[in-house]
Amino acid sequence: MSGGYANEKPPSSTGSAEGDLTADPASSGFFNTDFKRHEDLKTMLDSNRDNQKLEAMKRIVGMVAKGKDASDLFPAVVKNVVCKNLEVKKLVYVYLTRYAEEQQDLALLSISTFQRALKDPNQLIRASALRVLSSIRVPMISPIMMLAIKEAVNDMSPYVRKTAAHGIPKLYSLDPENKEQLVEVIEKLLADKTTLVAGSAIQAFEEVCPERIDLIHKNYRKLCNLLVDVEEWGQVVIVNMLTRYARTQFINPNKTDSSKENKSFYEDSEKEEEEEEEKEKKEPIYIMDTDHRLLLRQAKPLLNSRNSAVVMSVAQLYYHCAPKAEVGVVAKSLIRLLRSHKEVQYIVLSNIATMSIDRKGMFEPFLKSFYIRSSDPTHIKLLKLEILTNLATETNISTILRELQTYVTSNDKEFAAATIQAIGRCASNIAEITDTCLNGLVHLMSNRDESVVAESVVVIKKLLQMQPSEHKDIIKHMAKMVDTITVPMARASILWLIGEYSERVPKIAPDVLRKMAKTFINEEDIVKLQIINLAAKLCITNPKQTKLLCQYVFNLAKYDQNYDIRDRCRFLRQMILPGEKPSALAKYAKKIFLATKPAPVLESKFKDREQFQLGTLSHILNTRATGYQELPDWPEVAPDSSVRNIELPSLFDEPSKPKVRDRKKVVKKEKSFYSDDSSSVDETESSEDEDSDEESDDEEETDNEEVDESSDEKSSSSEEEESDEEDSDLDEKLAKFTGKKKEEVKVKRPVESDESLDDDSDDEDSSVEDSDESEEEVKPKSKPQPKKQPKTKEKEISKKKEDLLLDLDDAFGPNGGTSSTGTPGDMLTPSMAGSLSNMSISDKGMSATSSMNFVQPPQIVPKTYELLNKISGNGLCVSYKFTRTISVFSPKMVSIELVFTNNKDDAISAIKIGDKKLQPGMEIQDFPEIDSLGEGATTTAVFSINFNDTTQPAKFDLCTTDQKFNVSITAPVGELLQPHTMSEGEFTSQQGKLGGMNENSGTVKLPENKRDSASICKCVHTVANVIQIPSQSTQLYQFAAQTVASNTLTLIIIKQTDDSAKLTVNCEKMVIGSMLFKDLKSIFVKE
Repeated sequence: MSGGYANEKPPSSTGSAEGDLTADPASSGFFNTDFKRHEDLKTMLDSNRDNQKLEAMKRIVGMVAKGKDASDLFPAVVKNVVCKNLEVKKLVYVYLTRYAEEQQDLALLSISTFQRALKDPNQLIRASALRVLSSIRVPMISPIMMLAIKEAVNDMSPYVRKTAAHGIPKLYSLDPENKEQLVEVIEKLLADKTTLVAGSAIQAFEEVCPERIDLIHKNYRKLCNLLVDVEEWGQVVIVNMLTRYARTQFINPNKTDSSKENKSFYEDSEKEEEEEEEKEKKEPIYIMDTDHRLLLRQAKPLLNSRNSAVVMSVAQLYYHCAPKAEVGVVAKSLIRLLRSHKEVQYIVLSNIATMSIDRKGMFEPFLKSFYIRSSDPTHIKLLKLEILTNLATETNISTILRELQTYVTSNDKEFAAATIQAIGRCASNIAEITDTCLNGLVHLMSNRDESVVAESVVVIKKLLQMQPSEHKDIIKHMAKMVDTITVPMARASILWLIGEYSERVPKIAPDVLRKMAKTFINEEDIVKLQIINLAAKLCITNPKQTKLLCQYVFNLAKYDQNYDIRDRCRFLRQMILPGEKPSALAKYAKKIFLATKPAPVLESKFKDREQFQLGTLSHILNTRATGYQELPDWPEVAPDSSVRNIELPSLFDEPSKPKVRDRKKVVKKEKSFYSDDSSSVDETESSEDEDSDEESDDEEETDNEEVDESSDEKSSSSEEEESDEEDSDLDEKLAKFTGKKKEEVKVKRPVESDESLDDDSDDEDSSVEDSDESEEEVKPKSKPQPKKQPKTKEKEISKKKEDLLLDLDDAFGPNGGTSSTGTPGDMLTPSMAGSLSNMSISDKGMSATSSMNFVQPPQIVPKTYELLNKISGNGLCVSYKFTRTISVFSPKMVSIELVFTNNKDDAISAIKIGDKKLQPGMEIQDFPEIDSLGEGATTTAVFSINFNDTTQPAKFDLCTTDQKFNVSITAPVGELLQPHTMSEGEFTSQQGKLGGMNENSGTVKLPENKRDSASICKCVHTVANVIQIPSQSTQLYQFAAQTVASNTLTLIIIKQTDDSAKLTVNCEKMVIGSMLFKDLKSIFVKE
């Protein structure tokens, strides 16, 4: 071969081997010294073509992901920060985040570019720029970072605010002097209601100012309620923080239990019992704080999380903060985690081992889950063995011992030895089985495996210390085994036993010492020390037979290589074999060496780990790790709970009530000017209203009628001014909508009919809580205007030909003006009629709107769902449908109509809603109780549910006099929306802000029967409660809505191209967006 292997040129895809050498940095890069590293990537990055830059950045980011060094490419990459291609820019920011800290000087040159990127319309670019800026670890730019973080905290995108929260700890570590300003920023972030931000804000709080517990007070309940919806790692951070918060703000729920446990079982006298009873009477009964209960209730659903860290954090919360009776709920979830990876098993088992010491009852039902499998690694086996030993009680010990017997024969020596120790612990803890265990261990001493025998001897020695007098035969048996056992620890244990209880085996002990003296030189150090001890003790108890042996052993030990043995020998010689001048201690040698020793306490290794918080690194290592925060002690007296109270602004202002009445009075006066008939009707109505007011109002109100009239006159004048301002506002909005000047557009207020006034007054009496906005939306649908118009008004309209009243008949066809009184099952979808019926525009504006792509929405028959059938309801059938109307109880609730049918032979009475099992944040407004439903009769009832913008089922009981049915209602995602009107420009602007992760898009092939505009709009309205936004393009359909509970904007765009359409759904709530996208896609695909 003429050249080395690495210098062989690989075949080129273009036919030239020369080109590949420069194109592929991996080929012959190690041996060719002339080759310039990453030269091809630098060339691609300097190219003017975006596709080459994108390919280069993908390869570079791939190198970084694999752990390869790409720092030498920093100058070439950083130049592309100004690239206009969005994909390239994203990858550049990913690279810069990794290497900005290493290449600080070059990164500083691009700071102005990063600052400009903070104003980019794309949220991902803004967040990436902030992330890179916070990664440049140069104290000089800390003011720039602080300014960027302060601006990002007020950003519209929650993703950018989340990134700002991540940058706070970086800035704090760079410049701790900014702490006060950062605390203010953190306080603002903690008040953020977005679930995406909550976890990151708490993490910043934990790293910068964990001692500022006052920042949590006002946000405590919000954090508890948001807990279920926060991302998984945010849940871990929040739960750990709330655990420490609970320990400082609430009293110990187990305080009474611990005091009872400390009492002795038997009392000495009756007086003491009486004194204790008096004390118990004086002690207040523990009542759990509602906020404490809120935390436990909201954290409980997280036990079903797929993330093991979340489950572990909730488990430690319950262990440290919940009443002992409630801690058991975490056991099942922890057992579920044992099916996970070995690393997760180790952490979970370590925590269970600690928990099982004090609370055996929690895990006793799951005993079989801790049985050892042959496939388990040794460290998992040892932990399971530890837990089995902790869970041993008088009732289950026989089962556990049978299991332990099989483990003794394991090939894993370490595990077999640990099993024998576990048997010893069980024997020491449960007195009833001590003899049985001892006999079993003695049998193991004849085992072929030397390590098993040795461990058995060590454990027997510990057990014999508890009751040596009863087991003389075992000591004899062990003495005979000195010749056969070779394990040093076992030999040392036997010698210690013989020396300690030599009086019980007086004939055997001297012979054992004789044998040991022969082999002294060859023994291990630990055995030599016990031989010296044995010689000393036998010399004290039996000097005639053993004194010479003792001297011989001491002489051997005097010249041993180990200084510990030499020191022990000198010390004992002066005590046991004193010379001419005996030491003062020699007189007390017997008392010193043969004193009764306390029996060893066999405890769990995890006993002392309770000092550390469960789930922490310190708990696993059993030593304090850097950054560990002590779990605070419970306060003796509960702190003031009012600090967590927040003054919520009232949803519906009371002053709006007289405003409505004042407005109606003004309208009535105007109408009396036009027609005598209407004025006469108004007079009769006003007289009736006055009569009813006199009956219901107090005497004080009737005395002050003059004052009310004067105030009415003032308010009417102010109302006229307000109406003028509203007209000008509508002029501006309509001008913006149609693209015309404000002077060309005029708005008129239509004169309301008498019938509509009647309806309004009735609505006001029935539900005063409705806001002004909801009233304006409902009014156009209430009743059609009368056909007869006053002549004077007709003349005015004819005079002003340039101003046309925009009615739905003119703009959108004859059926669009008002909601037709159709069948009860029909449901009108919202249209532009609600917002445009009150407007008057010029001819030019009219032509502009009529040319827009807008389809008159069809009447959609609501889908009926079965709640209870004839069989499961024992004759009672219940169905429900979503009415898509604003709930009278709360604007955050979804209105649902129930239809009850009695198929029984007798009447059903007292139909009502019973117990509710709702997810956090949900609420149900009950329907009035139905007293009786006759045979074959049908009735309807309307009630409302706040689904809290989730598709979780609302579970509740439907009760009658003698029966109770468990039912649940799940809302399709389209029913969680309510229409939201906006202009096309505003629609486009909002859609631009909801890109990236908030966007779901895809192409759908349309069947032949769904390619026209009416069918497309019908499909959308069938799936979701939305409103169409007129578009300039005939192939573009735009729909807008808000979620009912949180008013989160949801946008739908359908761009049709022949037989297919591109479907796009934008929503800040990613779950709702993706589910709505799937529902729309399925209805379009369906034939």
